[in-house]
Amino acid sequence: MTLVWWLHLFLDAMVGLVAVSWLALAISAGFGVRKIPSVYSVAPLPDAECPTVSILFAARDEEGKLPDALATFLALDYPRYEVVAVDDRSADSTNTILQAAAQSDPCLKVLRVDSLPAGWLGKPHALQRAYENSSGEWLVLTDADVHFAPDLLRRAIALAEKNQWDHLPLLADARLFTFGEKMVMTFFACAFVLATRPWSVSNPKSGAYIGIGAFQLIRRSAYEKMGTHRRLAMEVVDDVKVGKLVKEAGCRSGVGKAGPAVSVHWHAGVRNLIRGTEKNFFAAANYSLWMAGAQLFSIFMAWIFPWLVLPFVHGWVRIFAAVAIVVPMMAQAGAAREFRVPMLYALTQPVAAVIFFWMLLRSTIVTLRNGGIRWRGTFYPLEELRRGIV
Repeated sequence: MTLVWWLHLFLDAMVGLVAVSWLALAISAGFGVRKIPSVYSVAPLPDAECPTVSILFAARDEEGKLPDALATFLALDYPRYEVVAVDDRSADSTNTILQAAAQSDPCLKVLRVDSLPAGWLGKPHALQRAYENSSGEWLVLTDADVHFAPDLLRRAIALAEKNQWDHLPLLADARLFTFGEKMVMTFFACAFVLATRPWSVSNPKSGAYIGIGAFQLIRRSAYEKMGTHRRLAMEVVDDVKVGKLVKEAGCRSGVGKAGPAVSVHWHAGVRNLIRGTEKNFFAAANYSLWMAGAQLFSIFMAWIFPWLVLPFVHGWVRIFAAVAIVVPMMAQAGAAREFRVPMLYALTQPVAAVIFFWMLLRSTIVTLRNGGIRWRGTFYPLEELRRGIV
C-alpha cells in the first residue's frame, strides 16, 4: 500500500463524511426552517391591545442612510410608541437631521453623546443611554439604516405575545443591488441560518440563541433582567449577545421571519462588505485563534474542499462529492428565494465561500496585527475587548 493509496483513501473518507454531514444538516434545517413563523402569519394587534413601545437606535455619521430609515420609524401604524435616537459623536449632519425631525414629530426623542466614557464601546453606550431615556413596556433595538413596514410593530408584538416570548429577533430582508452583494449576502444568510439554528432558539433546553441588529423586540422587564447594555459594554457583536443573555437570564426567546417588513441595505458592494465586517468576524469568534481556526476549517471543509477534490476522486466517491456540492447550493438557493433574487445565484457558491473565508481570515489578521479594532472613530485594545466578552 503506497502513500498515494492512503491519500486517496483519506480523501474518499473525508468526502463521504462531508456529504453525510450535509445530508443530516439539510434534513434538520429543512424541517426546522418551516417552523420559523412569519410576522405575516399573525393578525395585527388592534389599538386596545397595543402596549407601549420604545424604538432605540444609535447613529454615527449616518447622514446618507438616516433620513429614509427615520421616515419609516416615524410613519408606523401604531398608537403608543416613541423613538429614542442617540447621536453618537457624529461629525456630519446626523444631529441636524434628527433635531429637525424631532421638531416636527413629538414621538422622536434625540440625545447627543459628545464623549465616550471609559470601558464602553460607542454603540452599546448609546443604546444604554437610549434605554435610560425610554418608557416603553417593549423595546425595539435597531440600527439607523433599517426600514420598517407600517404594520411591523402590531404584527411583531402579536407574534411575541402569541408564543409568550420575551425576546423576538426577526430575520430581516436584505436589499441587494449589485451582483457581488447578491452573491455574498445569499451565501452569508445561508451560512448564518445553518450555524445558528434559529428554529431551536425557542427551546429552553437548547443552547441556540440569536440576536439581530436590524430588529429585536424585547420586553423591558427581560432587558433589565439580562442586565441591559451594561453587560455588553465592550461587546462588538452586542446584538448577537443580547440573545445569549436573554436565554441565560431564563427568559423566553424566539425567532421570526420579517420578510419585507424589516429591510436593510447592509453594505454597498463586496469591497465594503469585506471592510464593514472587519471588526465583527473575529469578535464573533470571541477573539480566540482556536475558535477562528475551527470556523475557517469548517468553512473550508463544508464549501471549498468538495470542489477542490472533485477532479481527484473516482467511482462512487464522486457521488458523495456531488452531494457535498449540490446540497449546500440548494440551501443557498433557498436564501436567494427569501431575498427575492434569482436562485441561480447559488451557482456562485464556491466564489462566495472563498470570499467569506477571506472575510474571517482578514478580520482575524487585521485585529491581531493592529492589537485591537477601530470603531466609530475610537481605538479599542484587544486585551480590553477580550475582558469584555460575554
